[in-house]
Amino acid sequence: MPTYYIMDLARTMPETVAAEMPSAEAIAACRWLTEAEFAVYGGEYERTGFQGGLQWYRCRTGGVLLGEFELFAGRTIDVPFLFIGGKSDWGTFQTPGAFERMQTREVCSDFRGAHLVEGAGHWVQQEQPERVTELLLSFLREAEH
Repeated sequence: MPTYYIMDLARTMPETVAAEMPSAEAIAACRWLTEAEFAVYGGEYERTGFQGGLQWYRCRTGGVLLGEFELFAGRTIDVPFLFIGGKSDWGTFQTPGAFERMQTREVCSDFRGAHLVEGAGHWVQQEQPERVTELLLSFLREAEH
C-alpha cells in the first residue's frame, strides 16, 4: 500500500507526500486545473474546512451506514454500467479483486466496459476531459439502443 495511505512512523505528512510531488516543470505544464479553478477549491476549503473531503474515509472505516450498505449485499447492478478511471489512480485497486469482479455478470448484469485512461489519476474527468467525454458519449449512444 502506498505511503500516502499508511505513513512511515518516523515521517510527517509533508515529508511523506514530498516524494509524490510533481516537478516544477510538471506543475507549470498542468492544463487541467487553472489558477482560477484552483482558487475556487482553495477558497471553499478555507471557508468550510476539509472535513467534507474526508467523510468518505470516516464512513468507510468507521462502520457508518454499514446497515444501509448491507441492504444491497448480493444484489447486482442491473442498468448499463461503464467504469472509467485514471490509469495512475491506485484507488481502483484498493480493494483487491473488486475491479475484476465488477466486470462479471455476478456484479453488473449489463456491464459495458472498463477503461483506465492514460495520463490520468484520481481526477480522471479533470485530467483527461476529452477522453472521458468521448467514452461517455460512446457509452450513452450504445446504451440508447
